[in-house]
Amino acid sequence: MTPLVAATIPDVVTFALCAAVVLSGGVGVVTSRNAVHAALSLVATLFGIAVLFIEQHAYFLAAVQVVVYAGAIVVLFLFVIMFLGVDRREDVEREPLKGQRPLALVFVAVSLGGVLALAAASNWVTGARKVAGSRTAGGHTDTYLLGKSIFTTYLWAFEITAALLVIAVVGAVVLARRPPSVHDAGEDPGTQGERR
Repeated sequence: MTPLVAATIPDVVTFALCAAVVLSGGVGVVTSRNAVHAALSLVATLFGIAVLFIEQHAYFLAAVQVVVYAGAIVVLFLFVIMFLGVDRREDVEREPLKGQRPLALVFVAVSLGGVLALAAASNWVTGARKVAGSRTAGGHTDTYLLGKSIFTTYLWAFEITAALLVIAVVGAVVLARRPPSVHDAGEDPGTQGERR
């Protein structure tokens, strides 16, 4: 049986600070009225999670968290937010899809019930810290094996996914930059009737 490793004071302080950053960022994502502020709160959450990965000695996951999620994904979110326009006011009282809010409440209740049932039925315990980067099959580290599988077994899937993402971004730019149609260029029908 492996002995439990006691957490040191710097570990506890780092965890507490990062947990506060992650939770406050998550609350900021949900409660921000401005979409840009919500995206910046998401960046704070992702950076807090990256520091928690570093605390667990999972340096590769921390780098992926910063580069891929906090870098690429949030920049893509901001790109879309800027395309849609952040200065538009939305009417939150008008519901485009009837029954959307009760259905959302049902999904929240089912998800919460599933998590609580899982917590009640499982035997979750905390143990010794997982040592990331440990020597595994063939004397190679986890990072080496992950890189080998990405660039050999799953290379084709990653290339196709990258091509699809590039095509989607180019398609979004083309659709956003299309010339205005007759309906877009015309005035609002209500204002035309008033001027006549």
